[in-house]
Amino acid sequence: MDPKRGPAEDKMSRLSAEDESELQLLLKQLLISINDRISGAPSTECAEEILLHLEETDKNFHNYEFVKYFRQYVETSLGTVVEEETKNLTRGEGQHAIGSGHDTLIHAVTRRTRDSAEKSHWHPQYQQMMQTLKNTMIVAVESLINRFEEDQMRKEELHRERQQSQSNSQYIDNCSDSDSSFNQSYAFIRQEQLQDLAEKLDPSRPKEVRWQALQALCCAPPSDVLSCESWSGLRRKLCAALTEPDPDLADNVLQFFAKSFSSSPLNVTREIYTSLAKSVEISFTSHKLSFPTGSATVDTNRPEVVRLLKQIRLMNDFQKEVTTFWIRHPEKYMEEIIESTFSLLSLHHEPGSTSPRTEKTLEPIHLLALLDIRATWFNKWMHGCYSRTVVLRLLERKYKSLIVAALQQCICYSERCERFTNETADPPSAEQQRNAVQRSVYSGKELEYAVVVHSLCFLGKLLIYTNGRKLFPVKVRKRKDPVGLADLVVILIHIMYQQPERLHSDTSYTDPLSPSGLVMEVLWTLGDRTECAAECLHQPAVIETLLAPVIALLNGQQCELKSPAVALTLVADILARVANTDRGLALFLHEENVLVAHGERRTTAALVVVQFTLRLLNDELPSLSESDARQTLCGAFIFVCRQMYNTCEGLQVLRPHGLHAAIAAAWKKTSSLSERVPTPMPGPTARASTQELQNMLIWEETLLDSLLNFAATPKGLLLLQQMGAMNECVSYMFSRFSKKLQVSRCEKFGYGVMVTQVAATAPGVVALRCSGFVQALVTELWSTLECGSEEVRGVRPQPTPMDPIDRSCLKSFLSLLNLLSSSQSVWTLLAQQPLANKSEYTLREMPTSIPELIDRLIAVNSDAKIHSLFHYEQSHTFGLRLLSVLCSNLDSFLLLESQYDICSALLQSQRENVTEPDDSDGEFIVDSLSVERNHVLVRVGVVGGPSERRLPPRALQEGEDPYPWPMFSSHPLPPCYTLDLPNILHISQDSEITSFLSASVDAASEEGWMLICRRHYCDAMTSEPGILTGHVLADLLDKVVAHLASAERFFSPAQYKAEEEEEEEERSVKSAVLSSVEQLGIDTCLRYGRYLELLRDDAAHDLTLLMKHLKVFLSSQRIKPSSDLVARQDCYPGHDWLASTVFLIMAGDADRSLRLLLGLSSLLTSAFIWPAGIHASVHVAVETAESGIPPVYWCTAHYVEMLLKAEVPLVHAAFRMSGFTPSQTCLHWLTQCFWNYLDWTEICHYVSTCVVMGPDYQVYMCTAVFKHLQPEILRRTQSQELQVFLKEEPIRGFEVSDYLEFMERLERSYRDVVLTDMKTLRDPVG
Repeated sequence: MDPKRGPAEDKMSRLSAEDESELQLLLKQLLISINDRISGAPSTECAEEILLHLEETDKNFHNYEFVKYFRQYVETSLGTVVEEETKNLTRGEGQHAIGSGHDTLIHAVTRRTRDSAEKSHWHPQYQQMMQTLKNTMIVAVESLINRFEEDQMRKEELHRERQQSQSNSQYIDNCSDSDSSFNQSYAFIRQEQLQDLAEKLDPSRPKEVRWQALQALCCAPPSDVLSCESWSGLRRKLCAALTEPDPDLADNVLQFFAKSFSSSPLNVTREIYTSLAKSVEISFTSHKLSFPTGSATVDTNRPEVVRLLKQIRLMNDFQKEVTTFWIRHPEKYMEEIIESTFSLLSLHHEPGSTSPRTEKTLEPIHLLALLDIRATWFNKWMHGCYSRTVVLRLLERKYKSLIVAALQQCICYSERCERFTNETADPPSAEQQRNAVQRSVYSGKELEYAVVVHSLCFLGKLLIYTNGRKLFPVKVRKRKDPVGLADLVVILIHIMYQQPERLHSDTSYTDPLSPSGLVMEVLWTLGDRTECAAECLHQPAVIETLLAPVIALLNGQQCELKSPAVALTLVADILARVANTDRGLALFLHEENVLVAHGERRTTAALVVVQFTLRLLNDELPSLSESDARQTLCGAFIFVCRQMYNTCEGLQVLRPHGLHAAIAAAWKKTSSLSERVPTPMPGPTARASTQELQNMLIWEETLLDSLLNFAATPKGLLLLQQMGAMNECVSYMFSRFSKKLQVSRCEKFGYGVMVTQVAATAPGVVALRCSGFVQALVTELWSTLECGSEEVRGVRPQPTPMDPIDRSCLKSFLSLLNLLSSSQSVWTLLAQQPLANKSEYTLREMPTSIPELIDRLIAVNSDAKIHSLFHYEQSHTFGLRLLSVLCSNLDSFLLLESQYDICSALLQSQRENVTEPDDSDGEFIVDSLSVERNHVLVRVGVVGGPSERRLPPRALQEGEDPYPWPMFSSHPLPPCYTLDLPNILHISQDSEITSFLSASVDAASEEGWMLICRRHYCDAMTSEPGILTGHVLADLLDKVVAHLASAERFFSPAQYKAEEEEEEEERSVKSAVLSSVEQLGIDTCLRYGRYLELLRDDAAHDLTLLMKHLKVFLSSQRIKPSSDLVARQDCYPGHDWLASTVFLIMAGDADRSLRLLLGLSSLLTSAFIWPAGIHASVHVAVETAESGIPPVYWCTAHYVEMLLKAEVPLVHAAFRMSGFTPSQTCLHWLTQCFWNYLDWTEICHYVSTCVVMGPDYQVYMCTAVFKHLQPEILRRTQSQELQVFLKEEPIRGFEVSDYLEFMERLERSYRDVVLTDMKTLRDPVG
């Protein structure tokens, strides 16, 4: 037993020695476990309250081993007593104590056991237990206190030894002792002791006394110290100790400050921080330390530097951590911290205070830059709006000198690098940095460069925010004019040009702390933000600075760059990011702000870039031809051009320079060389040969990727086809598309838009099929639709789909629509492709082509097909929805109907879907499939615009009759699906246009007749648009076409004499045979004409004769096809919808219709409004005619996309997001002459407007339609219904007359560009 124990009677009331040791250990463990709770207490009394109420506040109270020990001890000591008392109470001996309104049995037993000392004979046992616990706990606490003193003395000794053995370069604040966290945290201290410690810390006291006081202060809880009455005086004495030359005193103060920072509220820690900052500021002011410039070294182990480094290190740690909690405190606390920091950093000495050539004054920013070179503290302060507002306000009002100093550092570094271009003044490489983690000696250059890096990061963060940019311009020493945002970026670019030569093995651009790397980070950040880029990068001065070395090389001069190829690659990266934005692209294409040579007029940046790229491709720059990075540089500048030519307006500017041809030639050359590279053989040259082949393949892929991006626009797709690279580019695209790779680092969307553009043309669809894209799409669709997701099925059963097209299948559905949107793609994939119609299908048999998909999902006309589907109703509904969208394109429907007899199959399915199949009086069963079939049958059976036909909805209605629309199983359709004919205004005899037409006897001979006619036409469209129908419209078209055919003929006149019966043409007409598609088109036209009451009952013969005449005439005007593509064959793939429209306008007069069309064929307008007439025509360039891409796509649709971006940007953005393209929609509308989309009157106005006003009005009208549909387009894009909406829904509410003024404005702005390009139809596009 311990001799310190009490008298002999106390020994009887203590536990054994083993139990005492165990209890002491458990008590220490308990206090360690609740360390956080007690250390946060502001006073000793509060700590006692926490301990007293620990059971109420700590959910782990009963899990502590100390509590478990006490519970077991109480049970052992009083167990028998409690059991006996419980028995007595339950037998009735103490029932008077457990009556109504009294405590429970447990409380009664406890009270009787503890409080009945005078009455109970169990009192001695309870009293003995309490006395034993009390004596034992007193001994345990005394022992812990003794150990605390011993541990503290041992810790101090070890701390002194550690300080002597450790290098002072490791600035580690030992603010915690992991070996004795209990003893450190819970030596509570009284106010009197704190007052005594404050007196001992007086600077007049001996060093040893002050050191002991600091040691005691560090062991005390910071909450007690900071809440004492003498804290203000104590803080001043602590700050005074920081300036003492003795490192032990300063280290102890820093240790106490570190503990306070980690455990005290902000209202206290901000006092410590501001005091620390003021102390550091005084130290710098009083000592005026300096360091040598140039290559001389600076030793940070100097005692005065070590002390300051430790203090700034502690401040920097607090700066980075305080942002996590200062938002919970008043703003004034945060403002004090920020202002004290800025006050310290704004401490600058005049340049002449020391010798400018040998030494410079050491300032706080130098040490802060060494500790936090990338200004992490400032990044965190600027991250949150709460603190950023205060930072920017203080910088603007009081501390603008910080911005000036940072800017001055960058300017000086830039000028120093320009003066000594041959001297290597760059920072240590990344490898050196990694090998020198514990460095303590730096050269003067390195110290200055650290400040430059810190300043760059500081300024870069300022430029991100609007209020930060408002701090510029800034007046700087030695500069006449203030430095604005553009000037700052120019300075940064000059710093970027100091790029050291890159090692061959280095695949990255720069080291992370090199000038180029730092500037590139800033410029990348600015370029990614629209407002920042507009104010900082999209400036003429910036573009001119970026292009200065490019212009020098183009002029045959030597650019002053350390590594031209690497630096220019960085320039190209910035230029690409600028060109990727709308504002930057406009700056490149249209603003002539770059001076190429002295005395010459300025030119555009786009022209400079494309000329430089062409010189690189042709290897015409000797200074760069020997560089290993030449191909990388060339690829980078092609990428800049790519940001321009993948837009319609950019391609318009770059196309005349032949960039596409140069890239294609380079690709063909590289491809042929890579094929001839021999297989590497084992030996010393194997590695070099392998590397050469790898570099060649990378270069070939770069060129192929660049060619592929021409497919982003309709005209670019035509160029790609003419370059002969369509198949290779599409295969490359599919390889990246299947891997879900991004198009490029500047693209926000994937390959969806590009796939849609390619799929709109026949050669594009052939390339997609050859690449495997179509098969992959069909396979993925089938797997999603029929097989489902395996991983989902294993966890939980799939929910029953509620929508006709489940969300899991929607992406595949939209991708299929994009593929089959164009009638050319449908004809290419389906023409002459029969359906399988097998007698048996296995469950594992998957379709791999579009005809097989139609056979399995749409033409489900046998039990074998039904039984082969796992989800028959869902899959067949999917197929019918797909069929509905396909049939919205009339040419696609005619092909499906002529080959697969779709309508008969649907009618047969409806006949079988009745309640009594054997009875003719059976009623149709209304289910999802019958509703879908009824919708498709009405869609293909009735022709008309939004006011002329009624399509039955697919959704059921509430009420007794959920589907009031009549179903049918045979023709004709119920009349309810045809609306009453709209009222057409009858013309008055005195209308201006009728009078003008009557007075024009010989229109061709009158000068200015066309101008007068256009004026009358516009007046009539504006005032009385309804009069431009019927015979007035027919007379107008007759006279206008006759005038233009003689005065403004574009193509050679038609050599066709239909009236001469004995001529060969008549014999050809009689022998001409119309295809089934043409016959179906005639039937469709006749139904529509009879509905409009424009045709007689015997009009079929006249229309058939007209179509035969046109077939003979157009066949003589076509080139001999050199390809086996279906869409390039002699016969036009589809029906001639313009001829049908003219036939209806002429009220069934075949001769008059033929005469008008023959006259129209010599006009430029016919090339765009008459797709059948221009198909493979001899009048256009051979390359264009053989491409299989119609002018209405590569010209009209191209300019519609360009005008949408400029005039209706929201619609253009919606298309980009949806992966669909306006060009596909335009191609669909214009190919079928707006049938089923506009009412008959508006169709007439479309034709007449294009003929009278000019072919470019076709572009303006499509733009007007998209502008009219903008609200619906935006809404449907959000619900992912844009493709289906534009395909299935008519254009409601659109009238040409309402938008004629808008179209005239577009004419004034764009006619010079659009009409000029349309007139190049006869010349090769490339």
